[in-house]
Amino acid sequence: MVGMKNITLESLDRSEALRYMGYGETAPDEKIMSEVRQCEKQLLAVIKPCFVYKVFDTEPAENGVALKGTTLILKGRDISEHLKGCEKCVLFAATLSFAADMLIRRYEATDMTKAVIADFLASAAVEQVCDIADKTVRTELEGYYQTWRFSPGYGDLPIDIQGEFLDVIDAGKRIGLNVTTGNILTPRKSVTAVIGLSKNKISKGRQGCALCNMKEVCQFRKRGEHCAF
Repeated sequence: MVGMKNITLESLDRSEALRYMGYGETAPDEKIMSEVRQCEKQLLAVIKPCFVYKVFDTEPAENGVALKGTTLILKGRDISEHLKGCEKCVLFAATLSFAADMLIRRYEATDMTKAVIADFLASAAVEQVCDIADKTVRTELEGYYQTWRFSPGYGDLPIDIQGEFLDVIDAGKRIGLNVTTGNILTPRKSVTAVIGLSKNKISKGRQGCALCNMKEVCQFRKRGEHCAF
């Protein structure tokens, strides 16, 4: 099963973007909020949010989980635990399109404050797209219990599977999403992730800081907060 959807965001999650910017209990002043509104308006005018997903049957493999009908193996102890009891999984990719990258680069040449604000707003926006993709999978695959999203590079799932990951869901052709030789997604404001599916109830399992490779240097943890995970 393959699904693809172009979506329209009516607004961006300002509160999440502000949290990324380090605003917690202290609210930003009106000058910052005015620039946030301007950047939000500009992003909404140019981005083209979309996502693609594909459902695969799974089977255990040495040091990981194999996706039937492909050569891709999701390697690692953490992804194996994440998909434990799941007979299927969804691979999906979401992006805001190159327009977000171009707008941020344009701001970088003219106004670094707006560049930073737009960058964080775009990060919040792509998470909104992921949430919509998550809900779409839940609706279209009714009858399955669903895990939370697990991305390459999270835990011990290697980041270098990005290329093959995108190939098996045809993300380059379907939504224009590719990866560099350094395993950086292009467009930059993009996300790939795995969602496990099971006919039986799934235990919540570990999530968040316990698995994150950035936990020792995470600025959210230093402030006593957490990111989208």
